[in-house]
Amino acid sequence: MNIILVGKHHGKSRVVALNGAVAVGLIFLVLALLGSAGWAGYQVAISKVESTKPTPSGLVAHWQARLNEQKSELAAVEQEVQQQIDALTLRLGEMQGRLLRLDALGQRFVESGLVASEEFNFEEPAAVGGPEGSTAKESFTVPGLTAMIRRLEVQLEDREQQLRLLDKLASRQKLEEEMFVEGRPITWGWLSSKYGYRSDPFNGKRTWHDGVDLAGKDGSDIISVAGGVVTWAGDRYGYGNLVEIDHGDGLVTRYGHCKTVKVKVGDVVQKGQVVALMGSTGRSTGPHVHFEVLDNGRSKDPVKYIARSSN
Repeated sequence: MNIILVGKHHGKSRVVALNGAVAVGLIFLVLALLGSAGWAGYQVAISKVESTKPTPSGLVAHWQARLNEQKSELAAVEQEVQQQIDALTLRLGEMQGRLLRLDALGQRFVESGLVASEEFNFEEPAAVGGPEGSTAKESFTVPGLTAMIRRLEVQLEDREQQLRLLDKLASRQKLEEEMFVEGRPITWGWLSSKYGYRSDPFNGKRTWHDGVDLAGKDGSDIISVAGGVVTWAGDRYGYGNLVEIDHGDGLVTRYGHCKTVKVKVGDVVQKGQVVALMGSTGRSTGPHVHFEVLDNGRSKDPVKYIARSSN
């Protein structure tokens, strides 16, 4: 092999002859240079990787920071869940209070006789049941539970309005029944003198009798035939000891010749309440009660009001 070298001056060239041994040596030299360059590059790369590789203390700091971050996220989630639980607990407490009011209203219906106590027992939970479903069981999610509570609140509000209306109607009905004049003013006795014209027991003349006389045992109970307010309680000419009760709507009842008066003016009495004891005070021939009914100041036949209780 010949290598021609050309110089810069005068364009002269020079020929160098290479034999096989020299050529092989050159090749090995070039390969050695390339290998040295590759090894040097590898060492430089390794040193860079080693310089960027985290130390054990750096790894600990990195994972500690990550752990602290996760703890903060967990604390935030726990706080949010606790707030939701507190809100649901508050709403459940309000619903419990409303249920207690509903139970009280229901108990009033039972006590008033509008609802049979054997049919509804407001002191015990409602009986429910049924076969177990075949579908997969799922727990309520917070949004689902919130929606269910909201539906229950709407139903409770609706039931409260209905029960309040029923309570008003029942109270009005009870008041009307309480103020309704009916029945006999005695628990035992008989009719001894009717309403209208009769022969006066003292002079025998034909006179008008504004009420009816109901005879009975001396000292027996005289009861109010309706609820009302006592407007007279004491002695009155001709009546002896008299109890007068105003029942509203212009209706007034009188109970005369009482032995003992059990009420006083201004007392509110209930239907069936004992207001006096039977006697023979005033213009009387024996133990009885003189019973009158007045409608806007005009006397009415008490028998019609007594007969109401049997209709």
